[in-house]
Amino acid sequence: MKARRNKKQVPSFRKLIKTSKVKLENKLKNKQFKQQSNIKKYRKEQRKLRQAVKDAVSKRPVPLEDPKKKRPGKRIEREEEEEEEALPLDMLDEDDLQLMRDLGQRASFLTRDLSSSEPVHIKKRKHEHVIDKYEKMPRSLQTVPEKELIHLLPIKDKSGIIPQTREKPVTDTNQDEEDQKEMEPEEEIIEDPVPELTIEEHLIERKKKLQEKKLHIAALASAILSDPENNVKKLKELRSMLMEQDPDVAVTVRKLVIVSLMELFKDITPSYKIRPLTEAEKSTKIRKETQKLREFEEGLVSQYKFYLENLEQMIKDWKQRKLKKSHVVSLKAYKGLAEVAVKSLCELLVALPHFNFHNNIIVLIVPLMNDVSKSISEMCCEAVKKLFKQDKLGQASLGVIKVISGFVKGRNYDVRPEMLQTFLCLRIKEVEVKKDTEDINKPKKFMTFKEKRKSLSRMQRKWKKAEEKLERELREAEAAESTEKKLKLHTETLNIVFVTYFRILKKAQRSPLLPAVLEGLAKFAHLINVEFFDDLLVVLHNLIESGNLSYQESLHCVQTAFHILSGQGDVLNIDPMKFYTHLYKTLFKLHAGATNEGVEIVLQCLDVMLTKRRKQVSQQRALAFIKRLSTLALHVLPNASIGILATNRVLMHTFPKTDLLLDNESQGSGVFLPELDEPEYCNAQNTALWELHALRRHFHPVVRRFAAHLVAGAPLEGSEALKPELSRRSAVELFEAYSMAAMAFNPPVETAGPQKKDKVLQGDSFLNEDLNQLTKRLGSEVATHLPLDFTKYLKPSLR
Repeated sequence: MKARRNKKQVPSFRKLIKTSKVKLENKLKNKQFKQQSNIKKYRKEQRKLRQAVKDAVSKRPVPLEDPKKKRPGKRIEREEEEEEEALPLDMLDEDDLQLMRDLGQRASFLTRDLSSSEPVHIKKRKHEHVIDKYEKMPRSLQTVPEKELIHLLPIKDKSGIIPQTREKPVTDTNQDEEDQKEMEPEEEIIEDPVPELTIEEHLIERKKKLQEKKLHIAALASAILSDPENNVKKLKELRSMLMEQDPDVAVTVRKLVIVSLMELFKDITPSYKIRPLTEAEKSTKIRKETQKLREFEEGLVSQYKFYLENLEQMIKDWKQRKLKKSHVVSLKAYKGLAEVAVKSLCELLVALPHFNFHNNIIVLIVPLMNDVSKSISEMCCEAVKKLFKQDKLGQASLGVIKVISGFVKGRNYDVRPEMLQTFLCLRIKEVEVKKDTEDINKPKKFMTFKEKRKSLSRMQRKWKKAEEKLERELREAEAAESTEKKLKLHTETLNIVFVTYFRILKKAQRSPLLPAVLEGLAKFAHLINVEFFDDLLVVLHNLIESGNLSYQESLHCVQTAFHILSGQGDVLNIDPMKFYTHLYKTLFKLHAGATNEGVEIVLQCLDVMLTKRRKQVSQQRALAFIKRLSTLALHVLPNASIGILATNRVLMHTFPKTDLLLDNESQGSGVFLPELDEPEYCNAQNTALWELHALRRHFHPVVRRFAAHLVAGAPLEGSEALKPELSRRSAVELFEAYSMAAMAFNPPVETAGPQKKDKVLQGDSFLNEDLNQLTKRLGSEVATHLPLDFTKYLKPSLR
């Protein structure tokens, strides 16, 4: 006969991937349960054997029933056959017959079941009745406690219904003691006593374990990087170390594995999205190289998915403060693990926006942007900003914007303002710049076949076909996305952004999100539809007049309004005088302390309101703003003073007739009213910029230089002209360049004290001229061993 082939094959890698973690754990538990049940069964048999030996020695043997009566319910023919078979016993001698009876009555047959009196090898009878079975059960004395039975569902057989029962488990103290006695020597053999280690020895042992784990992680990672296609299975082995059970090194090892896997996935993932295969593709025959590539891609995607699930579970455990049963990781270590997991997710969000499960990462990251922990919130917001800045096409940005908009609406606008400030990093303004260049250099359209046939000869058509093929290949090599696709994605993104902004303006005007909304509207105002301008300006004016806004929020409103009017809003016939008045009134409310809050926004507003709209600004308005800004420069920090004076310089160049403020003579009637909040009617032409003379004695050298430059009339040439590093910078750039955020003067103040001190403390100045000459002459002579007496050389008058 041929040997049977082993049908059990080694499972393929695809099956191993599809096998879930729960299924593997269940298989392991079933195997352990079988082993334990076999051990219990063996111990039970041994216990019964010992009990039977004790009973046989101690008790008096009870005569067993006649084996012939054991066979139940036979027909008459069968009974006659049994009688015929029993006949030969009568022919035996009396001694042999007596010996057989004695052997039958002895309870030395330990191999049979002692609970019944049946012979060992008797076969089960099909027609055995239930009553006969109960009758043949051995009777027990009343001294033995009755066993409680649990009635189970009966079994139906050919012979009829068979009732099923089971004994109620009763804890037997004697058996437990015996089991303990049996287990004690085994425990002594298996488990060695663990020596108690000191703290120093424990730290050395932990360091040794950690080094071994690091080497193992490094070996796996280097093997995967060297040949990803052949060693993709080792990703699973490395990922299994996320469940490290050694409490000494569990937290550190898990952190190292998280970071290692993150770097591995960043390196080995392809630059395209892996899609699942269709049934037709699976059934077709392919080459070995293609099959190998498919297995690599399938294994990579599955391991990447499991890795993201592990990171998500770590974050959930930290959020829910759920302590695992194993107690391997303490509750305090959960936050550290969660921070590493969030950092890895942020890196993958930025590095792999084209790969699978990117939307799942977005769904995990966006709620963490509003997390209670400031470090995690900042980490996620920075990752989203980085993604917006590097996303040229706009596909990933659109996905993030959708999730953020839904999250803000779901939380009823009760979120961190940093979430909406990330919108300012969107690269939507660049598309408008590229649009003009692409309109000028439109892509060349290929000729149709009919056009070629009409206008070209056969040889020319052949050359044209080769030329078009080359141009297509060059386009594919450039990998440049079409302008239409970009515009479509950016338009959809902006629509969602504006919907979010308008909802907050309409429903949550007292929300802390309002400054971020107004700042965003100011940036993207040139992209808003002209139809919304009137309503938007009315809403902004009502917000300012309500008095519920801080001065910073009102400045944002002014900035937004003028950004709208400086773009497409030029065609609208709207008088923004109320916004000029509000800014003029708000200037003296600026914070003059170390925070400098609002100064940068004021400088941006002045640039949009006065410089860019010079044709719509009257001379009276320009004079009033220059005077009030000069007064404000006396009270703020040096960098703010530099920015304000730089703005005044630009205004004096933009409006040349404002140089009358440098003269003491008054122009026209009226007296200057500095307390009036209307710039048109405060009579600023009848005052002078006396503040510049005070600023010329400022401790900061750049402030002094600007003040002297303005006093001279802000000339472009000559000794009073500014250096290029000051004149070519804008007011906002100068404000940031000379910032004092580092709690130091910028530039450092020169101190002239030590130089004067050196001149005063020169040694020669304290001596008489004759004494100086005498000491020099004697110092040049050869040294003698005799004591020197300077008094004999002195003049009598000196003595």
